[in-house]
Amino acid sequence: MKYKILGDNLQVVLIELSPGEKVYAEAGALNHMSGNVRMNTKAKGGLGASLRRAISGETFFVTEFSAEGGPGIISFSGTAPGKIAVLELDGIKEYLVQRGGFLAAEDGVEVTAGMAKKLGAALFGGEGLIMERVRGRGKVFVHAAGDFIEYDLAPDEVIKVDTGNLVALEDSVDFDIQRVGGIKSILFSGEGLFFAALHGPGKAILQSMNISALAREIARHIPQSEGSRFTFSWS
Repeated sequence: MKYKILGDNLQVVLIELSPGEKVYAEAGALNHMSGNVRMNTKAKGGLGASLRRAISGETFFVTEFSAEGGPGIISFSGTAPGKIAVLELDGIKEYLVQRGGFLAAEDGVEVTAGMAKKLGAALFGGEGLIMERVRGRGKVFVHAAGDFIEYDLAPDEVIKVDTGNLVALEDSVDFDIQRVGGIKSILFSGEGLFFAALHGPGKAILQSMNISALAREIARHIPQSEGSRFTFSWS
């Protein structure tokens, strides 16, 4: 399967499908496609797999795409300004992806719910409580806000990340939640209560923009006035 990732910080992925190849995507990810590409909405993997996918933040149904009569073109894009990355799965390596980060994948890839490994992460992880586990064979396309920062962590190497900036990590990376610091740091640092502590070895992908923080900042600048409320009466 051939593909190109186009754009700067409003990226789309353009995929060329040969007859017999299939990709599937979350609902609403389609940007455009050629006329010979066929769509099939399905509960991929059956009821159980679809429920687990819904728990992880994706849609219960996915849309499957295939080309008929020759090569076809299909394009997907995210819902926020940002980047698209491709993860190569070999049947052994697995990744955990932030909720809502899955965009599209080849037919040989399975997406299901993945829980944080440690109790601290499960209780206080916020965005990291339930992630998406991707496994199998094939390419997975993930999207995130802003730019990507990638780390190949050495054994026992640790980085601490705001949970809202975590995009994806290899299953070999240990993930736990740590308190930001003392009472003063918690009250006045403005960084929230907890960090995600990532322990190598393995690959970790971060995003430069916290989409939740962006939404709060935009909301802060939206005027709130009584004049914007309308009352209708019927006589």
